[in-house]
Amino acid sequence: MPVYREDFTVESHRSKELLLITDEVEEILRTSGVKEGICLVYTPHTTAAISINEAADPAVRQDMVLGLTRISPSLIQYSHKEGNSPAHLLASLIGPSEAIPVVDGKLDLGVWQGIYFCEFDGPRVRKVYVQVLG
Repeated sequence: MPVYREDFTVESHRSKELLLITDEVEEILRTSGVKEGICLVYTPHTTAAISINEAADPAVRQDMVLGLTRISPSLIQYSHKEGNSPAHLLASLIGPSEAIPVVDGKLDLGVWQGIYFCEFDGPRVRKVYVQVLG
């Protein structure tokens, strides 16, 4: 099974932010030439995550950040002294990767779905790896 891998960077501008990266992933998929298979999107950071959610309404991103902030409050006295324990917790809850089926050379996402890079300890420049198997 052929494997194609490429990475790119994203830059966040806030401490918690969801950045839509679907276009970048689709471009890498086109470059790969794979028509049927799986596209893995992964970030190697412990305070960031990859998620699939609605991409049509930007308010969903804001609501996600609001809801996730309530799940992992920063007022708790965490043992980790760097001050970013809430970011580690959120990254673990969401997870570092998503696998999307590739059908006819396209990501088989739902009509409203998009791929998000989830920043929980920004602003920063981060890496995203895309590996296409097919």
